[in-house]
Amino acid sequence: MTKNLKINTMKKVDYIIRADFLLTMEGGLEVIKDGAVAVSGSEIIEAGTFGEISKQHAADRILNGKDKVVFPGLINTHTHAAMVYFRGLADDLPLMEWLQNHIWPAEGKWMNEDFVSDAVELACLEMLKAGVTTYCDHYFFQNAAGKKMEHIGMRGVLGAGVIDFPFTGYAASAEDYFVNAENLIKNWKGHELLTPCVAPHAIYTCGPDNYKRANALSDKYNVPIHTHLAETEFEVAECQKRFGKTPVEYFESIGMLSERLSAAHCVWLTDNEIELLAKRNVGVAHCIESNMKLASGFAPVPKMLKAGVNVALGTDGAASNNDLSILGEMASAAKVHKAVSKDPTVIDGKTVLSMATINGANALGLGDKTGSIKAGKKADLVIADLNSPHLTPIYDIYSHIAYCMRPSDIETVMVNGKILVENGRTTTIDESDTIAKAREWQAKIRG
Repeated sequence: MTKNLKINTMKKVDYIIRADFLLTMEGGLEVIKDGAVAVSGSEIIEAGTFGEISKQHAADRILNGKDKVVFPGLINTHTHAAMVYFRGLADDLPLMEWLQNHIWPAEGKWMNEDFVSDAVELACLEMLKAGVTTYCDHYFFQNAAGKKMEHIGMRGVLGAGVIDFPFTGYAASAEDYFVNAENLIKNWKGHELLTPCVAPHAIYTCGPDNYKRANALSDKYNVPIHTHLAETEFEVAECQKRFGKTPVEYFESIGMLSERLSAAHCVWLTDNEIELLAKRNVGVAHCIESNMKLASGFAPVPKMLKAGVNVALGTDGAASNNDLSILGEMASAAKVHKAVSKDPTVIDGKTVLSMATINGANALGLGDKTGSIKAGKKADLVIADLNSPHLTPIYDIYSHIAYCMRPSDIETVMVNGKILVENGRTTTIDESDTIAKAREWQAKIRG
């Protein structure tokens, strides 16, 4: 007599991540209670309730999530990572005085491949421990930054800076900036974690010829382009004086506006400029804390969102923020715009977490890879611990993340299916060594 054999149809995965709350940032942004994510290799296999996932998948390792929330890795859409070594060097100054009298001289004296490599390590350490899994960098010596990020395992967009004037040790002419940018693209295009990008600096440091050339290079290789735009009243006035147009209108006239472009700041915009950004699918990196600290003003984010502009969040560099926490940007953005607009309903918890995740991914051209928790996307995930006084009690988990959560609540961070932070400690960075190197550089810079 033949016995009926029970066939095991469960699919083997590397991880099942379980949590009291799962926020996929997909669809209607529903909260999945007692949720789970199945991860195999670098990819998300499935997301749903733990009951559903556990019936279909068996895992080598289950990350049990009592008193936890899981959400997509946060995305910092504008920073200058290596400037973390200039944190606090010159505070409480207007933008142009800060740049011309303090930052540019310091960069000219100290910046080289070793500086960038060491500084990026500190920046990645800070961001990972704050739940940031992807960032867009606007700087120089990006091959050195890329090698460090590859070693750490962090996802990023490497923007090769372009300006009109020479930079000691990096570029003797505008031609050198483009040679460096093209080499960066050839070195990193197609990499699993790193995306090369062309990064002309700003209207007041880049003329129309170099902007057009940067745009042509971006188009030739189909890579992102990233720049500062309409950050200050000074920039707007200079643009109108030189070109007879406001910054966004000027960009439209020289063919810069496209879905490949992400623009940092966008503080001083007219209604027509907002419509142009929406029409051309330009991503905006809203850096509210830097804008406040430099007294640049308040970007019209509620207007942009209402018009359909894809607005994400950035920290700017740690020399002008002074931290690299997207959680901090979320809280500031959600609160300040309520005060500025005198409307407590603008930019709620769901909106600001969308800005920090899926909007950021879309702004950088990475929406097919990251920014939400969905089968087929890369496993860029954050597990945060909710068992703290400042997170108790819980009525609205989105509200808690927007207004209450701190970097110290981040427990586990996964990028591309690899755990880079476990129990609050990085797995690919020697934290003590990284901080020691930063202090050595501090001693050199301080003199």
